Amino acid sequence: MADTQRAVRDSLFADPTDLAVAAGTIAVIMMIMIPIPTILLDALLAFNLTVAVLIILIVLYTRKATDFSIFPTMLLVTTVFGLALNISSTRLILAQGSQFDGQLIRAFASFVVGTGGTEGLVIGFIIFIVIIAVQAIVITKGATRIAEVAARFTLDALPGKQMAIEAEYNSGSISEEEAQKRKLEVQREVDFYGQMDGASKFISGNVKISIFISVVNFVGGFIIGMVLHKEDFNTAITTYTALTIGEGLLAQMPALLVSTATGIIVTRANAQGTFGREVASQFTQNSRIYLIAAAVLTIMAILPGFPWYVLIPMAVAFGFLGLRLATKEAAASDKAKEAAAGAGRKAETPPELSPVVPLDPISLELGYGLIPLVDKDKGADLLERITRIRKESALEMGLVVPRIRIIDNMRLEPSEYSFKIKGAQVGRAIIRVGYYLAINPGGVTEEVPGEKTRDPTFGLPAIWISEEQRDRAERAGYTIVDAPSMVATHLTELIKRHASEILGRQEVQAILDALKKDYSAVIEETTKRLSLGEIQKVLQGLLREQVSIRNMVTILETLADYAGVTKDPGFLVEKVRQALSRQICFQYTDADHSLRVLTIDPGLEQKIIDSRVETPGGVLSALEPGLQRQWIKALSKAVQSVQQKGWFPVILCSEAARALVKSSTERELPDLVVLSVPEIVVDARVDAIGEIKLEG
Repeated sequence: MADTQRAVRDSLFADPTDLAVAAGTIAVIMMIMIPIPTILLDALLAFNLTVAVLIILIVLYTRKATDFSIFPTMLLVTTVFGLALNISSTRLILAQGSQFDGQLIRAFASFVVGTGGTEGLVIGFIIFIVIIAVQAIVITKGATRIAEVAARFTLDALPGKQMAIEAEYNSGSISEEEAQKRKLEVQREVDFYGQMDGASKFISGNVKISIFISVVNFVGGFIIGMVLHKEDFNTAITTYTALTIGEGLLAQMPALLVSTATGIIVTRANAQGTFGREVASQFTQNSRIYLIAAAVLTIMAILPGFPWYVLIPMAVAFGFLGLRLATKEAAASDKAKEAAAGAGRKAETPPELSPVVPLDPISLELGYGLIPLVDKDKGADLLERITRIRKESALEMGLVVPRIRIIDNMRLEPSEYSFKIKGAQVGRAIIRVGYYLAINPGGVTEEVPGEKTRDPTFGLPAIWISEEQRDRAERAGYTIVDAPSMVATHLTELIKRHASEILGRQEVQAILDALKKDYSAVIEETTKRLSLGEIQKVLQGLLREQVSIRNMVTILETLADYAGVTKDPGFLVEKVRQALSRQICFQYTDADHSLRVLTIDPGLEQKIIDSRVETPGGVLSALEPGLQRQWIKALSKAVQSVQQKGWFPVILCSEAARALVKSSTERELPDLVVLSVPEIVVDARVDAIGEIKLEG
């Protein structure tokens, strides 16, 4: 029981600020119904005025509007608080009449009305009406209109700002964290101005209800004073007019300050600093304006009837300020000329080129006709797809693809795009904007008319069709692809094929640094035995054959095990493949763990092994040209036969022959999968569906 009470107490008093705000809000609501003593009323009126002063000071010293994000809520709270005080003071004024002893209200009344009798009352009443008119017609109406326009234009600009941030992120100019931060700032700005659009209505409503309460105070107080309190006409009119003016001023002054703060905060959308600094900066940009102003004031002082004793000191002050600014401008101009002269002297000699001209790791260049593919305002989602491709590549291949820079290239055809890796083109194609690519996967039942072409990703026959032909083509068995999907698929395959080129030493070092925190022993042992370049070659060898390097711990442990035997990259690649045998093997098995393979005639396999040649780039197969042609012909025939049956062709050979078989087929059959016997796991059921033999 004690623990429960302690938990309840801790939850209630965990944050005293929240508790104070909650209690204050409830108290404000209760003030509307419950009478309060005049001394407490004076304290609350002074507090209300102080809060309004604090709000306008915070606004003046705020750099950005969104830094004071609770301002719309503060408008509501201060409005309700002011109305509660209005109602409380009205109740006391009507109830006590001439006996009302609220010192703050009487002080404001005497300050405006003075002791001038009826004349003072009239003047004070006129001043009070003027203040209300300025508040209602000028400040409140203007601030409300500015808030409406700011909210509308901020919301309209949201898509453009988000697209600009996305473009900077995809080009590599900013990091993902910076992009998320900027998007959050843009969203906060939209939310703030949207809230200000609604919150500004509280100000106009507050002004209207304050006018109504003042009328009630004056008329109701006059009637109550003469009828109920039995006061004479002069006493009633004097008392309730003065109290109405005092109470109205105390209500309007905080509202006037908050309204001014509202107008300031919504008009500083493009502010670069505090209001005071911007005034000082922008009012001191030109010295001529102060010199001209000083001359005008001097002329006015000479004219008869003008107060020269006021105008002459002002003219001297403006003239002094203008001369000071002119001196600073002259000094700045001299420095600029010296800098320009120095730059001119440097320009006389040809500038030295930087010794390093960096290239983009990956870039997508678009013809100007394909720019709409990356325009989010038009519903394009290619940028989002490219971001997903980078994440999928990291999950599937273990390779974090660098940010892809998207640029327009006027040298390309309007509907052409090009992929480049480190400045070298690896893929290129033309898109018919507004058309769909219908790919023939081999089982088309009906020919559909269209412009014949080839799928740029896999080289399959295809045609360009219009929207009207899409349903017919789908029924005929074509695979329909739109333009963004075509670009995204092409990019995905190019990343897989050229993953080994994308992986540089800097990327390898980043992988090792990321693993070092949790696997420091593995990293330390591996890097002691192998250099960064040797680890890179092994990883490139795996990626070259579409083997994922995501299981880096196993890869590094295997390298640490065999690095003492040899540092030959080819040998280490084979041992790492065997360590990843389950991952590699099940990549090509059926649902029932059945692996259909083509084997090689033992005699032919031995000839391939005997053709082994050591090169700086690794081991290669150097078959005689005639034998090489026969081997490729027999292999292609066997692979085609397997593909016609709907199976994926996999070659199974010995460990000694695997790398040689792969190197001998890399040019003619680059996507051929070659496995060695040690890479077959026990769980897989091997089904030999054919043997590759040389004809004759």
